Amino acid sequence: MSLHLEAKPGEIAPTVLLPGDPLRAKWIAETFLEDVVCYNKVRGMLGYTGQYKGKRVSVQGGGMGIPSNLIYSYELIHSYGVNRILRVGTAGSYQPYIKLRDIVVAMSASTDSNFNANRFPNATFAPTASFELFEKAIRYAREHDIPVKAGNILSTDIFYDDNPKYYQQWAAYGVLCAEMETAGLYTLAAKYGIEALTVLTISDSLVTKDELSQQEREEALPEMVTLVLSLI
Repeated sequence: MSLHLEAKPGEIAPTVLLPGDPLRAKWIAETFLEDVVCYNKVRGMLGYTGQYKGKRVSVQGGGMGIPSNLIYSYELIHSYGVNRILRVGTAGSYQPYIKLRDIVVAMSASTDSNFNANRFPNATFAPTASFELFEKAIRYAREHDIPVKAGNILSTDIFYDDNPKYYQQWAAYGVLCAEMETAGLYTLAAKYGIEALTVLTISDSLVTKDELSQQEREEALPEMVTLVLSLI
């Protein structure tokens, strides 16, 4: 057990899907997995282990933002021996050609967070995905005619920005979309030598102001989940 996870040794699989929303974790487990067991309810951050096509996989809620995500990622790695973390999340589009429900595979993650400032004073670390997982995801998408966008995303600490045009500078440099966790996850994965990949579904657009409903954000993301589960 760890401070925030009550699973016993062996109850969490080496591969973990890590959505931010614990209700999305519940939906993924109940929709895609067989022989599902709930191993965590601490702080309402639900975690499940089950079987997907004969392979064990776990799904764990990770919360919103880099600090919350790092707590769960760290404990999964150090207390339970997890060696592959697959973030499945939603994001806000920064580009006019990236629409609602489009899937984005994060090759790298820029950030406006200072969480790495103590690690790399007077320098900038560039958090990037596992190449092997990234390559597998792109190959699977092509083979199954799933249109995906791939490239640099932004992990931001600010959900409600005072400047509505804040995103435009990032967009001008080719950043595809914004979420709140991946730069932290990719940094932790690099430090501890595990595999990590983020796959996102666009839930809103800062360009068009379109957005999915709350229920759609939790449950209407089957293509993304199928793509990620193919990687296990």
